[in-house]
Amino acid sequence: MAKVGLFYGSTTGKTADAAEQLQAALGGDTVVELYDIAECSADDFADYEYLIIASPTWDIGQLQADWEGFFPDLDDIDFSGKTVAYFGTGDQAGYDDNFMDAIGILEEKISELGGKTIGYWPTEGYDFNESRALRNGKFCGLALDDDNQAEETEARIKAWAAQIKQEMQL
Repeated sequence: MAKVGLFYGSTTGKTADAAEQLQAALGGDTVVELYDIAECSADDFADYEYLIIASPTWDIGQLQADWEGFFPDLDDIDFSGKTVAYFGTGDQAGYDDNFMDAIGILEEKISELGGKTIGYWPTEGYDFNESRALRNGKFCGLALDDDNQAEETEARIKAWAAQIKQEMQL
């Protein structure tokens, strides 16, 4: 079984594409198993010590629809002893007052339930006003913006993959 469970929600396909790129950067499906949150139950999280949670920010600072539907089920998961990294997709120009809010919402909840957050990402190179994903001046996970900075996505995924490989000791 893979060492890492990567749980994502995706409406337009951008987050799903990024999840596949990250899976490849971390070593493929023998290391990372992908789960579309629309098809998951709380039990799917049980076998993993390491998790990656991925979501686009939808509408104005909202969770993506599949994550919104799953959000109450997070209470049924024991996150104690689990190491969790986050990444999100968003639009820093069109939604500069809530850029990456979805991963901030998920990280806050999962941390309250015992998950240990890793994979903090610098805010340099982004232009936004506010974000619920900020923790001590950094994003609580990787921030991707294919709407405005698509040329940065591949390099950001590779750099973050190297970072969390080290933090997860993969």
